Amino acid sequence: MPTPVILPKMGMTMTEGTLTRWLVEDGARVEAGQPLFEMETEKIDTEVEAPAAGIIRHLAAAEAVVEAGGIVGCILAPGEELPEDYAALAAQAQRRPAAPAAVASPPPAAAAPALAPGFVPASPAARRLARELGVDLTAISGSGPEGRVSEEDVRRHAERAPAPVAGTRASLPARRLAEEHGLDLASIQGTGPGGRIGKKDVERALAAKPAPAVAAPAPRPGETLPFRGMRRTVAERMHQSLQTMAQLTITTQADVTEAVRLREQLVEEWEAEGIRPTYTDFVLRAVAKALPEHPRVNATLEGESIRLLSEVELGLAVSLEEGLIAPVIRGADRLSLKQIAQRSAELATKARAGTLSVDEVTGGTFTVTSLGPYGVDTFTPIVNPPQTAILGVGRIKEVAAFEGDRAVPRKALDLSLSFDHRLLDGAQAAEFLSRVRQLLERPHLLLIQD
Repeated sequence: MPTPVILPKMGMTMTEGTLTRWLVEDGARVEAGQPLFEMETEKIDTEVEAPAAGIIRHLAAAEAVVEAGGIVGCILAPGEELPEDYAALAAQAQRRPAAPAAVASPPPAAAAPALAPGFVPASPAARRLARELGVDLTAISGSGPEGRVSEEDVRRHAERAPAPVAGTRASLPARRLAEEHGLDLASIQGTGPGGRIGKKDVERALAAKPAPAVAAPAPRPGETLPFRGMRRTVAERMHQSLQTMAQLTITTQADVTEAVRLREQLVEEWEAEGIRPTYTDFVLRAVAKALPEHPRVNATLEGESIRLLSEVELGLAVSLEEGLIAPVIRGADRLSLKQIAQRSAELATKARAGTLSVDEVTGGTFTVTSLGPYGVDTFTPIVNPPQTAILGVGRIKEVAAFEGDRAVPRKALDLSLSFDHRLLDGAQAAEFLSRVRQLLERPHLLLIQD
């Protein structure tokens, strides 16, 4: 029975993705769990593995945009024919084919199906055990048919191999991620069995490592840039947001003189823990405290009903070369300012490293976005559906204020709240924005845990 290969749905709001590259040739033999193709969505890039063993047949070309859950290929048993309806189903699933989705001719029957370069045939149990023991499959001679590695082969190899140096046992995903970012595994403390280093251990090390100040190469005049993947999806979602919502933006200015002083104190106090709060962290904490008091701002429209959400899941917009992504701080209303600062730094690092999980980029109920580092005062952020509002944060600037008849310098921050006027009246939105401003102007309130 043929096994369909689909482009998986990565998150509730995903409607389509791009099949960026096949990792195996059409007609090649694949094993269950072997990486088949790379895909790109608005949120993340990832590899998709083979759901079964057999002969892979491509039904969508590289760079095709396919609906979530749509068929892109099929895995057949040796000698099995491709069902006629599969190609038709795959064509229907393609929103924007990169090329005519023609099915390549099958390889000659006499030819042995080729394995993908660098791929080691192994049973799923052998792969799992190799990952657990930190064993490289390419170093094992398989005893099964056509050199297939069995679980027993992995055990024998692990018993014969010299004991690993302390701190260097690591899973394959951990090794791959460390290699990509030039991290020495010996410098990472593993939290797995026997001190084994997992992917999360490497991600924590990346979050603690200062990002190199390397500017992304700027586009050159006359260059043609592809309009696809994250860039295209963000554009389409923002356009749809403006078309389907009655959006309005209001602004206010907060006196953050005391917040600036408090941040300087906290930077010094938390330095030993590697936590460096930003001004955006202060805004995130203020928003997290204000949303439960103004539930209409933390809501979504579902058909004929407005659902007021009990969870406060804050999205933090992070700028990448290919577009914006908003990783989510879960349960932000239950977190302290220190915890928010720590989590926001971790998520921003993972976003730029491309290691965010699906759970970390979906389910946001409200978004905060900042253009302050670029010297912008006010702007009009676009609401990220199905959310009701988004808060834009400008730069901190010096202004003159009066104490009696004497002018004194103060620090000011502009805040821009865009909201869906269908769900919120202007007065309700203004009350929420006023509460955020009040919390920023009295920053000691941000240190009080509710």
